[in-house]
Amino acid sequence: MVVATKSRSPKVTAMTRGAHKGQQTKAAIVDAALALASQVGLEGLSIGAIAEVMQMSKSGVFAHFGSREELQISVVREYHERFEQEVFYPALKAPRGLPRLRMLFDNWMRQTSAEIDSGCIYISGAVEFDDRPGPVRDALVETVNTWQSAIYRAVELSVREGHLKPEADARQIAFEIHGLILALHYEARFLRNPNGLQRARQGFDNILSRNCP
Repeated sequence: MVVATKSRSPKVTAMTRGAHKGQQTKAAIVDAALALASQVGLEGLSIGAIAEVMQMSKSGVFAHFGSREELQISVVREYHERFEQEVFYPALKAPRGLPRLRMLFDNWMRQTSAEIDSGCIYISGAVEFDDRPGPVRDALVETVNTWQSAIYRAVELSVREGHLKPEADARQIAFEIHGLILALHYEARFLRNPNGLQRARQGFDNILSRNCP
């Protein structure tokens, strides 16, 4: 028995292609906006600036992002997704416990080093929006909290696996690790200290030496 199949109408096909093209354009705009924000911060973003970079009309950009705020939030989320791809997911290949925690920190340092000339959206965003409540700040806080929770879980697993002392304070260790990255960013980007990376590694080893059995 032959079952007849419905072919797509030209109208449906055209709509699908149009939607796909729209998604591609929106992704390209976010990519360009992220590159610009890395240089001038989230506050430096505007519909007009992105329109100029993309060689589009302001109304064309506005059709994809109804406001500057929506564009900024999209950039925050895109940065977070890329951060996870570069830093978090590769570390999951390492064994649970201290090997994974080490890889998370190494990947994080590598990412920070790569951003010396451009800047970290997490850090620059915190400076720009630390005292400015609103959706953009909320998006930043959410993504940073997600990452800090991942570091905390990695420390906790290190304790459970017996790689760190049972009484080790996982919250404090995670706090100190985050502090090392902030110090590395300051030393490398602002002070241009070539020893920043080495100092950060030494700091990480010092944390472990105090907390290893």
